[in-house]
Amino acid sequence: MSTLELKIPPPVVALFCVTLAWLLARFTPGFTYLLPARIPITLFLVLAGISIALSGVIAFRKAKTTPNPHTPEKSTSIVQSGPYRFTRNPMYLGLAFVLLGYCAYLANPLTVVAVVGFMAYLTRFQIMPEERILLENFDETYAQYTRSVRRWL
Repeated sequence: MSTLELKIPPPVVALFCVTLAWLLARFTPGFTYLLPARIPITLFLVLAGISIALSGVIAFRKAKTTPNPHTPEKSTSIVQSGPYRFTRNPMYLGLAFVLLGYCAYLANPLTVVAVVGFMAYLTRFQIMPEERILLENFDETYAQYTRSVRRWL
C-alpha cells in the first residue's frame, strides 16, 4: 500500500469523502435527524476550517517554504508559528473541519464515517510519509517539534 503514499492530493481525498458522506446520507435516510441550528453550525465549521487551512498556507508562505503536499523533501524550514503552534497539520485539519461542516449540513450521523476515513487515510498515506521525510531532513529539530505539538489537535 506504500504506492499510495503522497500520491493523491488531500483536496481530492476530501472531495471523495464529501461524495461518500452524500452517498451515506442519501442511502440511509432513516438515520437523518432534525438538527437545530443546522445552518449556523455548518457555516461555523466550514468557515473555521477555511480559516485554519488558510492560516497554515499563510504561515508557509511567510516562512518561504513549500506547501506542496507532494514534495515535502523541498521544505526549507520547520514552520512553528501561527496555527503550527497547536497542530502540525492545519491545512489538513481545516479540510477535516469543512468536511465535518458538510456532515452537519446532511444531519446524518453515519456521514461522520467520511470524516474518520479522511483523517485515517491522510494520517497513513500523507502525514506519516511527510513526517518520515521531515525527520530525515531536519533530524532533532523536527523530532522535538513532534514531541511538543500534536499531529491533529
